Amino acid sequence: MKDDVIVVEGEIVENLPNTLFKTKLLNSEKVILCYLSGKMRKNYIKILPGDKVKIEMTHYDLNKGRIVYRK
Repeated sequence: MKDDVIVVEGEIVENLPNTLFKTKLLNSEKVILCYLSGKMRKNYIKILPGDKVKIEMTHYDLNKGRIVYRK
């Protein structure tokens, strides 16, 4: 993991094309746009609405994130 990322947890709200997801953060009511990380694409991890996920975000854009783990 990189040291300049923010790790938060969220819940998938909606599937979008090209492995994009609308995700609601668990610690707030904010909905952000997330994409799958490379390892999750490589291993064909399926994500459905309602799944709890771990998201990495950068300090530069807090409206986008990368899904790194499905719980």
